[in-house]
Amino acid sequence: MEKIGGETILRTQDVTRVVMEVPKGHRHLRTTLQLADGSSITLQEATVAAIVRAYVTVKTDPVQERVALSGRHVDERKDGYAEWQLMEEA
Repeated sequence: MEKIGGETILRTQDVTRVVMEVPKGHRHLRTTLQLADGSSITLQEATVAAIVRAYVTVKTDPVQERVALSGRHVDERKDGYAEWQLMEEA
């Protein structure tokens, strides 16, 4: 990992393995990044989905160069969706 100012950059070579699975007894995907220093980071499905949406938006839109997501509580949502969502900033 590289530190630049107060930011930690997770480089590709810092990730030794990625496991995406639905754990036994669960309904949603979890993605675990195993790191070269022996630690790991596990992301819930909603987090990965939000990152993928932002990635696809920036990569496929000919003019949009940035997407920022902020976490917020959502009262009205589709069935099965969590109350806390990462949503695009206005």
